[in-house]
Amino acid sequence: MKKLSFLLLACSFFTLSAQKIQSPSKDIQVEFSLSTEGEPIYKVNYKGKEVIKASKLGVSLKEDTSLTSGFSLVNKEETNIDETWDPVLGEQSTIRNRYNQVRFHLLQKETNKKFDIVFKVYDEGVAFRYEFPEEDTVRYFIVSEENTEFNLTGDHKTFWIPGDYDSQEYVYSETKLSEIDNSKLDSNNGIALKSIESNYRVQSPLMMKSNDGLYLNIFEAAVVNYPVMHLNVDIENFQLTSQLVPNALGDKAYLRTPSVSPWRTIMVSDDARDIVSSKMILNLNEPNKIDDTSWIKPMKYIGIWWEMHVGKSTWDFAGSQNAQNAASKELIPSGKHGATTENTKRYIDFAAKHGFDGVLVEGWNVGWEDWFGNWKEDVFDFTTPYPDFNIKEISEYAKSKGVKMIMHHETSGSVANYERHLDRAFDLMKKYDYPAVKSGYVGKIIPRGEYHDGQTMVNHFNFVAERAADYKIMVNSHESVRPTGYSRTYPNYIAAEAARGNEFNAWSSGNDPKHETILPFTRLLGGAMDYTPGIFEIKMNIYDPSKTEQVHTTLAKQLALYVTMYSPLQMAADLPENYERYLDAFQFIKDVPADWQESIYLEAEPGDYLTVVRKDKNSEAWFLGAITDENSRKTEIKLDFLSPDKKYKAIIYQDGKDADWKANPKSYSIKEQTVTSKSKLKLSLAAGGGTAISIVPIN
Repeated sequence: MKKLSFLLLACSFFTLSAQKIQSPSKDIQVEFSLSTEGEPIYKVNYKGKEVIKASKLGVSLKEDTSLTSGFSLVNKEETNIDETWDPVLGEQSTIRNRYNQVRFHLLQKETNKKFDIVFKVYDEGVAFRYEFPEEDTVRYFIVSEENTEFNLTGDHKTFWIPGDYDSQEYVYSETKLSEIDNSKLDSNNGIALKSIESNYRVQSPLMMKSNDGLYLNIFEAAVVNYPVMHLNVDIENFQLTSQLVPNALGDKAYLRTPSVSPWRTIMVSDDARDIVSSKMILNLNEPNKIDDTSWIKPMKYIGIWWEMHVGKSTWDFAGSQNAQNAASKELIPSGKHGATTENTKRYIDFAAKHGFDGVLVEGWNVGWEDWFGNWKEDVFDFTTPYPDFNIKEISEYAKSKGVKMIMHHETSGSVANYERHLDRAFDLMKKYDYPAVKSGYVGKIIPRGEYHDGQTMVNHFNFVAERAADYKIMVNSHESVRPTGYSRTYPNYIAAEAARGNEFNAWSSGNDPKHETILPFTRLLGGAMDYTPGIFEIKMNIYDPSKTEQVHTTLAKQLALYVTMYSPLQMAADLPENYERYLDAFQFIKDVPADWQESIYLEAEPGDYLTVVRKDKNSEAWFLGAITDENSRKTEIKLDFLSPDKKYKAIIYQDGKDADWKANPKSYSIKEQTVTSKSKLKLSLAAGGGTAISIVPIN
């Protein structure tokens, strides 16, 4: 009887006039219709296989009739698009945007409200969003929930992090969908602020693999004036439903007509490379709004940063490294402050010597003695340096060496305070010729306790990028919402953190060896990540014999990350003196570009391995990165992407024969050989290891 009831229910979902939309390749098909109750319903097939079963759509409104049922189809508009556009910075110099679109104009008969649902179907996936059309008078309304369902076909393997409203800085769990349970996670993970309100809620992008080999990814694009979407998980029925992050009052979104929701995206393929290489998220964003982009440039940088994480120096002037000590009237230096004029010049000298574009300095400004927690609103003013940091002298010295300085703005979560000081802070940057800023948002959002992923903070992060564009400043945000392709619209939003970065390896349980094989399938789909790779001194006991923490990769894998983890902003994160000990390996970091003409994903399996090759934007050189998880791996790579009429010199930076991420992480070897487009390279990756290769034409 139960089976019969389910079949009857499924049949009642769809009217006889289901509308079908196909991808250009015809591999993906969407069916949209209204149930007998006027509920919007969709389902998705891939090459004849059901991927998303019949699932409801709609939006619930606060103190108003919800837009979930009672609809009739007024009309539809069909559009086919095939265009290209050139990103200012990117994995490739030209991106194709090809899809079939249908806009369904719906009318809620009882209320006479208009409601549109728009589908775009690409060869690699489906996107849809809700639109609230313009009416005779502007209508203001509050979204209390979004009722988007993703009804899956089975108990897929899933790569997930908990639905934390304030942090994405988790290692990924790899389990069956039915095994998702946030209560089983280790909470001793180094994350200072956690806001997990359900054991069965996860963040998007959610990467999955079905038992029959289909790769599935659920995410969103163009999150503008709207909260981030998390996903509630029904572990018994394999159903995902949207969960919008609330504001401090519990509301989800304040909107007025006309307005739109972000795009909800479903990527699907039988080849993992199609997911990881997809540009669908970028394509779903609005085109570039900055007329003159000549000042937006890729940067490779070093910085006074890692030395604080490993305990060599401190952010604060007094040298306590305690972020909750109320400062006395007179600060007495201990000699441990990192951001001194002398130390900064040392980094500038190293950057100039080795051809780096910039130097980041954290802890340069007053306030670090008492900045974290306690709802302090006025910690930083973003303009006043400590007495041992001569900003004018440093700026002039950097200019004389051909090096740019990168500003650091830690807001301590006090966003209203940051916005009040933003223009003065940017004025200071322009005065001393800082082209880029790294912003930070550690802790609860002040003054009223918004969540990092709520509508208020989404608007703040986007506003900072927009305002920075007025000053011709590039932005790299940390502890922000994860990107959803907004860098297409404001390409000065050059990078973000918004995931568990390399610094967690210095003082916590760290990032397991599979972490970097998952991020390209999740976090990086929405935009570049400032992961801060390049740590050569893997084990932290070099700084303190009592330390047991370490980076969970080999040294060679740290090199490969410069290719596999795309970013036009790449940090050589280790200390200058550590690089001096391994100058032969450091050469790859010096050589590898940060902006690309073409990228080819040669091998991909989430959680296991990734091999990427990229062509330099400004030359005929190629750079290859291959990484693996905790398992060693052997593979053979064809070089048929090379020009057939050229010879190349391949410099191969590889794991040593006895390398292992835990037992012997610094074992590596470097070899050279001549290659052509007919060559094949055999790669041998150690456990937690990798290979980095530069392939340069021979004149």
